[in-house]
Amino acid sequence: MAIEGRESIEIDAPIDAVYAVAADVEHLPRWQHDITAVEVIERDADGQQVLVDTATDAKVRTLRSRLRFSYTPPTEVRWRQESGDVKELDGTWTFEDLGDGRTRATYWMRVDLGRVLSLVIRGPIVGVLRGQLVDSMPAKLKADVEG
Repeated sequence: MAIEGRESIEIDAPIDAVYAVAADVEHLPRWQHDITAVEVIERDADGQQVLVDTATDAKVRTLRSRLRFSYTPPTEVRWRQESGDVKELDGTWTFEDLGDGRTRATYWMRVDLGRVLSLVIRGPIVGVLRGQLVDSMPAKLKADVEG
């Protein structure tokens, strides 16, 4: 079973400032409170976090993932799971400069839970997990950037 979604929000901040918060993977737990741990395994020549181990509180259990990140400053941050508790995990932040110091942030994520987790995570829990992993992300980014 897959959980997938896309959500956008307008943020009262310049694109560079919004991108900087989303691209600072090491400090995601500061504003993505469901991420309980981040360990940077590898950085690129510019110091960006490219291979990261994460732990996410999925309510019924902690999900661990090793994620590979790529960056296109200041318009995109992408990630793909290399290994972990779910079958597949892919995501993207994209940013659009709206002018006047405003940015549109769009979050997309797809998580394939795989057969075993799909037996545990079902029914109303799927909606809760989608809200946690997808729907709430742009508002969380906005609150951190604007706060």
